[in-house]
Amino acid sequence: MGREAGRTAHDIDELKQFVVVHSRAQRLPQDLCEEVLARIGHDGEGPGSWTGEWAAAARDLAARDRLLEACQCWNTARFPYVDGPSRARAQTACSETFMRWSGAQETPVERVEVTVPDGEGGPRSFVALAAGLSATAPRPLLVVTGGIVSVKEQWAPALLLADQLGLAMVATEMPGVGENRLVYAEDSWRMFSALLDALADRADVDRTYASAMSFSGHMALRGALHDPRIRGVVTAGAPVSGFFTDRDWYERSVPRVTKDTLSHLTGVPRAGLFDALRDWELRPGELSALNVPVGYVVSLRDEIIPASDPDTLKRYVSDLTLDEHDDVHGSPEHVEETRAWTVQTVLRMLRAAASPQA
Repeated sequence: MGREAGRTAHDIDELKQFVVVHSRAQRLPQDLCEEVLARIGHDGEGPGSWTGEWAAAARDLAARDRLLEACQCWNTARFPYVDGPSRARAQTACSETFMRWSGAQETPVERVEVTVPDGEGGPRSFVALAAGLSATAPRPLLVVTGGIVSVKEQWAPALLLADQLGLAMVATEMPGVGENRLVYAEDSWRMFSALLDALADRADVDRTYASAMSFSGHMALRGALHDPRIRGVVTAGAPVSGFFTDRDWYERSVPRVTKDTLSHLTGVPRAGLFDALRDWELRPGELSALNVPVGYVVSLRDEIIPASDPDTLKRYVSDLTLDEHDDVHGSPEHVEETRAWTVQTVLRMLRAAASPQA
């Protein structure tokens, strides 16, 4: 089997385990997912490889004009992150196929590119997909982001609900993921502010809500401390405190693929990663200072986020709503319930903010 030069193969069994929640979040047909996974035996190149088999499925679906499913397969082919030419080609194909699909929909989806300073490296950019923007009738804004392995195309079909919900909506990615060229760092919350600045003439960004999954939820919570335009945060399985400070939990429980991905996004070698992240915790004083409503989906058997993190939120966040599932990280057995709860929670936040008592 071939292997691209300069990269370390991922553990196939671990990839198969953790891709389940992402396939369900994309509503990828489970029989298709099972068929492809059954053909995969290694993380090299060609037949039987992770990227090769998912790419073959994507091409087959595209040939039958099943473009959204093809996009989802390209997304899975580049999972968990781009580490060589094969996954890079899959990432490009994912973005291109999504735009082909969205071009045939009644609700137009547009690409918005945002350029921001990024330290010594000079300006870098990230891309958002948007719907419901209007200069003449700006709407409240909902920003949708996934975690460290989720590209924006995974969430972008939700943008078709923009008109129905009466919102402007954007889907974007964490630093280092997909088309986001920023480096993931402690101050990465600033990309949310940069996005709001870029959309200020076509959305009511003073009423911005974030549906930010996993690690992007941590970014959104910190962003809400600094940017008053963020009026509410709904997240699922976001690290808060213990993930960053409990070395025993990190060494014993956090999967290799999570550590590898964080190392890739931050540029910090695996050996020094925990120590590099220690200062990223949201401290009690910061959580107590949050003056926005927070919704948090808890997976009671989460293998990535320690139980101490939602407990910390319960202790210090004054306006907190929890949705608990007896499930592993991302609650793959409860995807539809989580999706519905997230939408309902965002709309409830909007209504509360608009009420005379607010």
